[in-house]
Amino acid sequence: MQTASYADAEIISDIQSEKYLDRAIAHIYKTYYGLLENLVLQNSGNQADAEDVIQEVLLVFVEMVQKEKYQGKASIKSFLYTLTRNMWISELRKRGSASRRHESYENEKENSEADVSEYLAYKEGQQFIQKLFAQLGDKCQQILTLFYYGDYSMKEILQKTDYDNEQVLRNKKYKCLKSLISQVEQSPGIYNQLKNALHHAKW
Repeated sequence: MQTASYADAEIISDIQSEKYLDRAIAHIYKTYYGLLENLVLQNSGNQADAEDVIQEVLLVFVEMVQKEKYQGKASIKSFLYTLTRNMWISELRKRGSASRRHESYENEKENSEADVSEYLAYKEGQQFIQKLFAQLGDKCQQILTLFYYGDYSMKEILQKTDYDNEQVLRNKKYKCLKSLISQVEQSPGIYNQLKNALHHAKW
């Protein structure tokens, strides 16, 4: 049978009878593959994408014809073009979603890793400060611990200590901090570690 006279009705008939199914598919490939491939290539796809989509389109088309779900309201050319376009758009959406999920995962991963690193550095700094506090004596340790770790106000700390008034307490806190800094000011490395450790603390 000549290709030029291979009408849509005959193609449908051959697919439904299955006797000439191979001939019908070969004709479709020869006649429409370039058109459908170009559709994919012009819309962010490559040749491998086009081959995969077109194969899937033909499988769907043959199944629809054999189950008599293809009504023939549109020509085979138009129907295959529309089917290819819809399938490729669906594939692009899936890829876009996967790409966004991957990007989201990587961002969350980076944020999570940054949070963990910051937390570990913070905890290490807090342990360092606590060791320094322990060298200042009981009074200083109590005041600084309540202020920086307990998050107590000076008024609240005054109620927990035996100082006469808030100003006396502030003066004592200042002396404690001065003593703390004097322990490390001669060592730039330790001083910077203390400075970083107190970065999140409330002064």
